[in-house]
This record gives sequence, structure tokens and C-alpha cells, in this order.
Amino acid sequence: MKFNAWFQCISGCQGKYSLGEIIYKCPKCGSLLEVKHDMEKLKKLTPQEWKCIFDGRFCKTKWPYGSGVWGKKEMVNPLVADENVVSMFEGGSNLFWAERLGKELGMQELWIKQCGNDHTGSFKDLGMTVLVSQVKQMIADGKNIPAVACASTGDTSAALAAFCAAAGIQAIVLLPRNKVSNAQLIQPIANGALTIALETDFDGCMKIVQELTEKENIYLANSMNSLRIEGQKTVSVEMTQQFDWNVPDVVIIPGGNLGNVSALGKGFLEMKDMGLIKKLPRIVCAQAARANPLYKSYKTGFEEFKPVKAKKTLASAIQIGNPVSINKAIRTLKQFDGIVEQATEDELANAAARGDRTGLFNCPHTGVALAALFKLIEKKELDPKDRTVVISTAHGLKFTEFKIKYHEGRLENVAPKHRNLPIPLEPKYKKVRDTIYRTIEKNRA
Repeated sequence: MKFNAWFQCISGCQGKYSLGEIIYKCPKCGSLLEVKHDMEKLKKLTPQEWKCIFDGRFCKTKWPYGSGVWGKKEMVNPLVADENVVSMFEGGSNLFWAERLGKELGMQELWIKQCGNDHTGSFKDLGMTVLVSQVKQMIADGKNIPAVACASTGDTSAALAAFCAAAGIQAIVLLPRNKVSNAQLIQPIANGALTIALETDFDGCMKIVQELTEKENIYLANSMNSLRIEGQKTVSVEMTQQFDWNVPDVVIIPGGNLGNVSALGKGFLEMKDMGLIKKLPRIVCAQAARANPLYKSYKTGFEEFKPVKAKKTLASAIQIGNPVSINKAIRTLKQFDGIVEQATEDELANAAARGDRTGLFNCPHTGVALAALFKLIEKKELDPKDRTVVISTAHGLKFTEFKIKYHEGRLENVAPKHRNLPIPLEPKYKKVRDTIYRTIEKNRA
């Protein structure tokens, strides 16, 4: 059975545009586009048949269907030939039962979807495999695309560089100078991307890359390109699959450019349309207080939205004051009984560290989501009996400097509650033994 998908305006303008066309916004009204699927064709298979297909592929080795993304190819991008798929078997990430942390909060089921366990250490791989595969297909079909470009605060550039390197396509990365961690900066450099550090913030980089891709024959890889959303939406499908096709009650997502909010919402809505699920979860978007335009809009009931000048935040990947996916995100939150919460620098740093003390190893953006969870549980806006999933967007090893400074007490505006530094001692048995037992007793108190 052949399946189909196309671009369409999110504001409802008439017109369908090929996924092989270089287009990012509606030519009639300027709104973002989204990928639409032939749902009637998808629904010709029963929900049970789809579940058997998806379960039979999950984390297997048949190319390219063992990928957590391409295992759902029919509802992601059915128009890319298998030989043009650029995949690193992304997805299939751990759904971590945070039992100890959940018990501390009085919660029955707290889970962390560890999207940072992907190839380049973040969820961005899920969308980039779809985008770069589409570019490879377009090149195979005769289109002249000399390079693919993105603006990034770190994770997007790493994913783009890696997938382009695997495909043999030139990647161009625009980064805000001195605003990303060394671990994030080295990834595009190592994978051969043309990396340009601009004296601006993410929003400034985004402005330049949009102009570059509008005026030149260079393909845009940021999340305003809705092909990315198709890969990211598989997080919804995958976590539901991992729960034996049961939907969680609450999903908490860190929000910067807000592509993930709309992506996960799209995944749940399409599963419901296909009959795979019967209910929708509640979606919570967590923002850093220093980059919180969606939170401010939420406080007005979404009656107005004003971009903000994002201030420096430890959650650097979501230091975005003018998110391109704002309209999609607001639409999603309205459909999912959504909540938006914010976290201060102190709250996000201590939340990340508190989670680490229970077996996690959190990036600061996951710290934002955890801080939002803590606040909403305390305010009784979430039910502790609900099955709750926090989306962890990147691996903590990308942010070792953040963690070291936390434990050394060198983060501005953060009073570290969970510091844990090495204890220097002479190599004498009694001193070592006494220190061990003294520490154990202190921790028991």
C-alpha cells in the first residue's frame, strides 16, 4: 500500500505543497507549514495491525525500520526511498522509571523519557534524520542543494552535522559565540560542519539563517521546517508503545523554540485518529524564567503573545525569546488542557541536582522540566496519582561545566542544596574509615 504526505498551512489556507519542494512558510499568509498525512489511507489498516507492525520493527536490525523514527515510516515520511534514509538507529531511548524521585514527591508513577541517549546526545536526532533524509532524496531527484544550514545553541548543530556527515552533505552551523558549552561546540566541528560563531544570541542567529536560506539555494534545518516535527513526534508514539500502547496522563516538555510541544501533540493526535489510542494526555510546557514568552502568554489565557529579549540562562538551549513555533505550541496546549510553568536559575539547577541524586544525570533543560513538576505538584495543579512522563532532552555529559560549577558553588543566583565534592585526605586507613562512617551517619540524619 502506498502512503502519502504533503505540506499544508497551519492557518488553514488552501493548497498542498510537495515535501520535495523547498518551502517553509505558507505563500498566501506567511504562517508555518505542517506535514499532513493521508489519514484515510493510514486507517485502512486496523489499530491492531499497526501495533503489530510497529512492535515487530522496534529496535530490530532490518534497514531502516529498526530506528525508533523509521519504524513508523508510514506516518513520518513515506516518500523517502529506503536507500535514501540517513539513519543512525535513533530513538528507542530508555523510559526510565524514576521510582525514588517519584516517592520523594508522593507520586505513584514518575517516568523520564531519556531522549538524550540518542547518537549525538539529544532529541534533535529524531527530527534531523527525517530532514536530512528528505534532502538526500531531493538531491537524488535532481535538486541542486549545496548545503543545509541551521541556527543553534548546540544540540541542533550537533545533530545536523552528524547526519550530514553520514550523508556526505555539507552542513552550515550558526552559533551564538561563547554561549554554548564546549561539549556542544566540538560536535559540529568534529563532524566537519562549517561552523560560524556570531556575536549575537540565538534569535540573532535565527534571523541570519532565515535570510540566508531565503536568498540562497541552501536548505533550512531549524524547526520552522516542519519535517523536523515528523521525527520528533515519534517520541509520543514510542513512549505509548513502551507503555504497551497505554497513554500517560501527563507529559512535561522543556520549551524553547517550542517545536517539541507541537511535535508531541501531533503524535498523540495522529495516533488517536488512527485508533491506536483513545485518550490524550495533559501537556505541560516548562520554560526558563529568563526566556519565558510562552509562560507570559499563558498567564493572559493566550490572549496575547509578545516576544521577549531572552536573558542568559543555564538552560542555554531554550534561551529563546521569539520562538518560531509559538502558534503551533499554543494550538497544541489548548487541545491538551495545557499548563505552562517557569523555573528560575536556582530552581532549575537544584531540580537537576536533586534528580541526579536519585540516579539520573540531567541536563539543565531537564532541570527546567523537573522544577516545573515540583512546583505543580506542590501547588496541587497535578495529581500525584497520574502517570507522568518528563521529557529529558539532552544527555548530562554535554553539560559537565554546569554540573561542576553547581557542586563548587560557582553558579550565579544559585544556592546549591545538593553539593557533593571530593574530600581530600591523607592516605591513612583510620582517616578514610572515620570520614566514611561520619558521612554515612550525616546522610542518615
